[in-house]
Amino acid sequence: MKATAVAVTTGALLAGSVQIGAATASAAPLHRPDVAGVQLQLPAGQFLPGVDIPSLVDAVHAGPGQWTPTTAAWWKPAPKLQAPAPAPEPQSVPIPAPMPEPLPAPEPVPAPEPLPAPEAAPAPMPAPVLPPPRPAFVQPVAGFLTSSYGPRWGTHHNGIDIGANLGTPILSAADGVIIDAGPASGFGLWVRVQHTDGTITVYGHVDTFVVNVGQPVLAGELIATVGNRGQSTGPHLHLEVWNPAGYQVDPLIWLHDSGVAVNW
Repeated sequence: MKATAVAVTTGALLAGSVQIGAATASAAPLHRPDVAGVQLQLPAGQFLPGVDIPSLVDAVHAGPGQWTPTTAAWWKPAPKLQAPAPAPEPQSVPIPAPMPEPLPAPEPVPAPEPLPAPEAAPAPMPAPVLPPPRPAFVQPVAGFLTSSYGPRWGTHHNGIDIGANLGTPILSAADGVIIDAGPASGFGLWVRVQHTDGTITVYGHVDTFVVNVGQPVLAGELIATVGNRGQSTGPHLHLEVWNPAGYQVDPLIWLHDSGVAVNW
């Protein structure tokens, strides 16, 4: 064990007992002249770190009443222990609310299909072309006048004669019904038509006829062709008109009164 030697040279004082603790060191002075010059062996480690042994000896030499803890250079009062600071009170830390899960992205809405282009309005139908109104009376044959109604060669001519080429169409002068179609005395062949008002028209010396008795006909409808049959001096149409009272009338006057402008 390593020791520290302390020589007591004065013989005046000797530390009879030394109490060194963690906080203080004190010595009780003793008058022992007989121990002057005695070397004390102090085991190492008996003093606190930082204690200066020579200073301690100087204090002993100082004599009674001359040494105080404040005069010793090595004396250092024990530091005051401070009470530990109180632990901080636990503070509540706000826990953030959980973030909501992101909503799924909305599915893209398909673009609406474009509306079909409106169909163009159909072009207005052209107004139907109506045939001209059918006349109630017509000129029965095309040709030229060769003999008028009235006295002729010492007798009375009951109709008019219109010369025309053989086979020229003969038309019904007005609406009516066929009452005769065939052979006739003096005419060879004839056709007779009774009209709605009772008037009768006679077509004589025809070459052919294309109607039958009882057949209705319209004004301007083909009934026969020009001929040269019977007592005839050439192809022509002999036309007679009998009024509803049964009397013969001039065909030219009857046609004129019916609104027909003949070109004979």
